[in-house]
Amino acid sequence: MRYELVVFDNDGVLVDSEPLSNTILAGYLTELGHPTTYEESLRDFMGGAMHRVHDLVLERTGQRLPEDFDERFHARVFAAFEERLEVVAGVPEMLEKLTADGVAYCVASSGSHERIRVGHRRTGLDRWFREGNVFSAQDVGRGKPAPDLFLHAAGRMGVPPERCVVVEDSPLGVRAARAAGMDVYGFTTMTPAGRLPGVQGHFDDMGRLLDLLA
Repeated sequence: MRYELVVFDNDGVLVDSEPLSNTILAGYLTELGHPTTYEESLRDFMGGAMHRVHDLVLERTGQRLPEDFDERFHARVFAAFEERLEVVAGVPEMLEKLTADGVAYCVASSGSHERIRVGHRRTGLDRWFREGNVFSAQDVGRGKPAPDLFLHAAGRMGVPPERCVVVEDSPLGVRAARAAGMDVYGFTTMTPAGRLPGVQGHFDDMGRLLDLLA
């Protein structure tokens, strides 16, 4: 493999959480008087940190979301995760192969550390992702499309950005990876390839990833 570190997005790439979380987000915003469809939630918020939700609502309406918005939203999301969250097909086998080949990997997610932990416990991914290779936008303050999170992950893992490759499924994440000076591959099960420009390649089957990176 020509890369020293594989950096995974989490939601939609490792765990199939985007349908659950965006359905809940759209419903909750609508309850609060900000009508939002599932499709609009995906378009506007997929791949972004929670501050993006607050910022866009304030920008569009002049109104602030309730102070307990994040707490209530995450309570609903975590309950859904515990009941229905699944690992993305092919991910365990791919991680087994990376581990066997001695290739370093980590997760760099716009989600909170708690969100990552809840999802990984539910799906069994906590076997591969522990404190030392889990990074969240909480660690840097600015979420994607800023490059901060990916640069932080590379720095903590001790790998130069140009030797890293990012696996992303959102336009915000692709922009962040490119801004960090990293190669990036677009996973297209949730997002059409046309919305993920500037990547090294697109794929819709996690079983193909290692061949693309070789």
